[in-house]
Parts: sequence; C-alpha cells; structure tokens
Amino acid sequence: MFRKHVLVPGGELPCPPPVTTHDGVTFRRMPQGADAVYIIGEYHIDDIRPDDIVLDIGANVGAFCIRAARRSRRVLAVEPVLTEALRDNVGTNGANVTVVGGALGDGGTERIAWGGETVTVTTHTLGEFTAMAGGCDFLKCDCEGAEWSIRPEDLDGVRRIEMELHMPPIGGPVSRALLDYIGERYDFEIDRTPGYDVKGVMGVLHAVRKNGR
Repeated sequence: MFRKHVLVPGGELPCPPPVTTHDGVTFRRMPQGADAVYIIGEYHIDDIRPDDIVLDIGANVGAFCIRAARRSRRVLAVEPVLTEALRDNVGTNGANVTVVGGALGDGGTERIAWGGETVTVTTHTLGEFTAMAGGCDFLKCDCEGAEWSIRPEDLDGVRRIEMELHMPPIGGPVSRALLDYIGERYDFEIDRTPGYDVKGVMGVLHAVRKNGR
C-alpha cells in the first residue's frame, strides 16, 4: 500500500488512501484537478488477445494499460505528464506493463500541459513507439490531438484501434490521409458521444482491420 506523505505547515500528513475500482484495480489517489482517469470508459478491450502487442498512447494513470495487461502479455504504455503515478500504479497492481515517459508527435519537442502541470518532452512517431514495443497489434490512443501526427503507414499491421479523435480547439488540423487510410482498411464506427462531453472531441473510434489480422 502507499506510505507516501505530503509536507504541510507543522508536519506531515499521509496522502489520501488509494482508489480501488469495482474490478479490483488500485490507483494512487491523485490531487483534485489532476485529471486522473481510473476507469476505461468508452474503450473496448474484450477482444485483446493473449499474444497481442498492445500500445497505449496517452496512458494517464494506467486505467487502460493495467486492464489490458490482464489479457495480453505484452503492453507498452506511453505517458508524458503523469508518468510517476503510472509507474506506481503498474507496480501496485503487479501488471506486466512497460512504461515510457514521452508523447506522440513528429520527433520535435513539445510543451504539454495537463492537470495543472506542464512538461517539455521530445516526441516520437507511432512507428518509433511500435519499434520500442516490438510491434503493435492493438492500439489505444488518447493524446489530445496528437493522433493527427500518425503517418498512415505506421498503422500497417495494427489489427485493432481504439482512439479518441479531436478537432480544434483541442487538436488539428485533422489528417485526411489518416482518415482515408482507416476508412479503406478498417471496419469502424465512431461513438459521437464519448463518456464525457468536451468541446473539441470528435468521438471515439473503434476500428477492426478488414483482413481480420
């Protein structure tokens, strides 16, 4: 269990107790306003296969990747801001997840603000993260508009996609090439009403490659 303390005037107080969800996943309780996500919400995971390589871009505190690791032996989670909490949660739950501190992009440097924190990170392409993972069969992506930096060819070999799609003011410009690639090669649907209503969220994409790989 967590034994961390915070400094307050006059001494130390224990951090708030952890959060345990209905399905038995335990998370470090994050401060109010940290935008921590403890449940999967609108993402679908039932068809993750034991031999799938799962790539979680924008892992937050681990809601998706920890549960994905119950189904797959190989999961890589990428998170630019809440990386420390993510690593703690992965360890607490004994999940077989490799955590990478970073962000999706074109290889440049980006300042990313989330939950009251701002970090500067070097971004990597989806192809680079796929190489780190040793491949990618199942991609979950929630990266506040950076999904439009994905080069269509980097999806070659990806069987399943779960991706939140954004548009201005959150992200953009929308990549027509990426949408065309998905439309040609995947059976898909977009939930137009995701689990929360935020201006700039287009919806959540659920896509299965047509050749069934």
